[in-house]
Amino acid sequence: MQRPLTASLLTAAVLALASCSSAPAPDTRAPTAPRGVTAQSGSATSVHVMWRASADDRGIAAYEVHQRGRKVKEVPATTLMTDVEGLAPDADYAFTVLARDAAGNRSPHSTSVPVTTLPARPADRTPPTRPTALTGRATGPRTATLTWRAAKDDDAVTAYDIHQAGTRIHTVPGTATSATLTALRPGTIYTFTVRARDAAENSSPDSPALDVTTPGGAIPTSTAPTNLTATARPGSVTLTWTPPRTGGPPVTEHQLHLDGRLTTTIVWGAAPPPGRATYTFTTQDPPGTRYTVTLRARLPDGTWGAFSAPRTVTLPAT
Repeated sequence: MQRPLTASLLTAAVLALASCSSAPAPDTRAPTAPRGVTAQSGSATSVHVMWRASADDRGIAAYEVHQRGRKVKEVPATTLMTDVEGLAPDADYAFTVLARDAAGNRSPHSTSVPVTTLPARPADRTPPTRPTALTGRATGPRTATLTWRAAKDDDAVTAYDIHQAGTRIHTVPGTATSATLTALRPGTIYTFTVRARDAAENSSPDSPALDVTTPGGAIPTSTAPTNLTATARPGSVTLTWTPPRTGGPPVTEHQLHLDGRLTTTIVWGAAPPPGRATYTFTTQDPPGTRYTVTLRARLPDGTWGAFSAPRTVTLPAT
């Protein structure tokens, strides 16, 4: 019996993430310290911090951003930038970044980067004009360079945000009119836009879109999760699968689709499990209800990978 997905499935989903691989040897080696840390003030109360990825023998789980020794932000391993908000106007700060692996080993702190927030200004509700004349090209299988014509603002443009298919992936200061993007995938078509931002956090409309294709290279044959299994019990379904290998940081986020509809997003707050992953959702649908299940992963460059092969499962009687 095929039935529409009920709201109870959306609200009662239970995350049960686990590894099915054998226990590895103890991990005592710390990651390397993040390099290339930058910090820029995009407004009177926020600072944008960026860095380059650390290295670890078993993979990075998360990055911590510290302000004079106090942790103020934590992000997953696939994220190499973040905004620190709630700061004081026209104040001096200093930020460092450290990497942490799944065993809890922490890297040394990065070099400390000083930054001063912008002065407070009267209420400003006028956004900058849109950047124009966006051009760019791939400079390698995993990198691209963009340039654009500067936007205008009644006060000043303080930052430019680069978006890929609607997701912000990079930020540069308001004095810049170019950006170098990294962590892209070979043989992939990207659609970039640029937005200007002022000190009051007003954002301009998007620039015209630009398609950039990275040249092919040694890439995985598929970006889809593999070996998906679905086991039904009264009131619940358990899925297990192998996340795709991307040639970069591990996958930390998947979308679950039931009967072709997005149902929920599965996110690891820190480190994804090594090997196979497990997720269990509960449902109040009656016995005999049948689901067709597919998964897809968010890749390190922010795009969604291919769908897994579908699996059909039917809820049994109690």
